[in-house]
This record gives sequence, C-alpha cells and structure tokens, in this order.
Amino acid sequence: MYALVDCNHFYVSCERAFRPDLENKPVGILSNNDGCIVALSHELKELGVTRGVPYFKIRHLIKRHDIKIFSSNYTLYGDMSQRVMKTIFGFSPEVEVYSIDEAFLSLKGLTEPDLYKYGIEIKKTVRKWTGIPVSIGIASTKTLAKIANRRAKKDTRTKGVFCIDSEELRHKLLQDTQVSDIWGIGNRY
Repeated sequence: MYALVDCNHFYVSCERAFRPDLENKPVGILSNNDGCIVALSHELKELGVTRGVPYFKIRHLIKRHDIKIFSSNYTLYGDMSQRVMKTIFGFSPEVEVYSIDEAFLSLKGLTEPDLYKYGIEIKKTVRKWTGIPVSIGIASTKTLAKIANRRAKKDTRTKGVFCIDSEELRHKLLQDTQVSDIWGIGNRY
C-alpha cells in the first residue's frame, strides 16, 4: 500500500502558518514577476478567481472582498516543504518526494492495521508540527493513491484521508473517475 501526502493550497498554507489571521480569508500568491495568480485559497476560488489569471484583472475585487495578495516567497516555501517532508519521514522508511508539496510513502510492513487511522495520525502530526494542512490518499498503487487523494480533498466526510482498501471500492471509484483525470494518462488518451 502507498499513501500520497499532498499539502493543501501549499503556498497559501505556508503564508497562513505564520499569519493565522489569514485563515478563512481569500488569499492569492503571485508569480515571480507579480503578474499572475499562481496559487490561491479555497476562499479566493469561491469568488470565481482561477489560477493563472492576470493580477490586474482582479484588482477590482481585492478591496471589495478583502483579498490578501502576496508575492511568491520561494525561500519560505522550500523551507516549509523540508519541514513537512522531515515530518513525513517519521511515518515510513520509504518516502518518495514527488514535488515541493507531495510525497508517496510506502506502507509496506506497517504494524497499524487501520490505514485510515494511520492516515489521520499523519495528517494531525504534519499540521501540528508544521502548520500545513494535508490530504492523504491511500491505495495499492501510486496512481490509485492519487485518485484517493483527490477524493480526500473534495469529500469533507473523509476528514482529509481516503483509503481504497477493497476491490469493490476500487472498482466504484474508478467507475466514477474520468480517464482524463487519472494521473499519468491525461486528455490525449
């Protein structure tokens, strides 16, 4: 089994870790030249703002909705990523850092029989030790773990952790997933 630990709204969460007053507020992070929104909070998405939109096109919304905008701070994001990954390494001897905000953990040889419970423990520990919220997908392959992670992020009933632990659940989840949404496949296939 594999767990995919994925930081939620990573750049925004990094800013919020040091500015708790930003919690539940619309927040956007700008590109290197401050031209476009490259990362945004859930609250900003709810206002209809999308990733990649030029900053000048949302200026009229900023004051009206008290949107907080930040220039990218890659030094901060790199440091926070290292903190998250160091925390994750405490849960598995086999960790594959996939990106600045994602890592796969091998759960081979795990003594905890309840994988969902183990995922909740990882999630709580990462949040407590780093201030960064994460979602966790657990499944028998990395691709299925990505699909499980997507469900963990979107379905609030999961509490941020979703485990594909049966053939029936795997089959149902794949039936509900567009082929173009499967990691590593994309629209061309």
